[in-house]
Amino acid sequence: MDEAHPCYQRVLLKLSGEALKGDEASGISRAVITGIAGEIKQIHDLGIEIAIVIGGGNFFRGDRSNNLGIERTAADYMGMLATIINGIALRDVMEKIGLPARLVSALEIKAAAEPFNRGAVLHYLENRQVVIFAAGTGNPLFSTDTAAALRAIEIKADVFLKATLVDGAYSDDPRKVENSTKFDHITYEEVIKRKLKVLDITAVTLCQEHQMPIKIFNITTRGNILKAITDGHIGTIISNVEEKTGAAK
Repeated sequence: MDEAHPCYQRVLLKLSGEALKGDEASGISRAVITGIAGEIKQIHDLGIEIAIVIGGGNFFRGDRSNNLGIERTAADYMGMLATIINGIALRDVMEKIGLPARLVSALEIKAAAEPFNRGAVLHYLENRQVVIFAAGTGNPLFSTDTAAALRAIEIKADVFLKATLVDGAYSDDPRKVENSTKFDHITYEEVIKRKLKVLDITAVTLCQEHQMPIKIFNITTRGNILKAITDGHIGTIISNVEEKTGAAK
């Protein structure tokens, strides 16, 4: 096997909570979280600085508030707590395989995680520690996509990697619409214009303003995290390079 060559030096990886549950109805699959931690160690061993924003949808999503009859703000805080549960689990699994990790929370829960401090986070990254961001932005009504975009900009990441359940951005939801078109490369403006659902629009506009490229790829295929770092052709790139915009053949 050829030696992998990284395309980036510092990355922000967004992991959805749903990805952690695997085939389980909810919660965390041991096999999945162990596999993800192992893949992250692979890219860490290449010398890449890694920060992770983790979701909580495997336990609770704030947009379920209507179904539960509770206020959206309260539901969003519940969702933030779910991300902290996932962050604690991921940190523990990483440490067990010899991967140094810090859990940083936008909500103050000192017994479980340290509060966000940009200077401290940059120090951890420069000293080869993986940083796991939990609790989103710490504010209700903002998605973890937006939190990931914000953190990517704050740490000056080379790319915002969104690990999701589909293999890129499509003209329509490929799980619902047959013959939908996958894009290899698409601009922020086109994503907004087409109202593509693969990424929160607030996150897209934030990345557009700060010229933060986004790569969307499928997390369910083992080895794809490494490929997202070393293979320029996996998934979909969202950026402002208009001449490269186009659908996959």
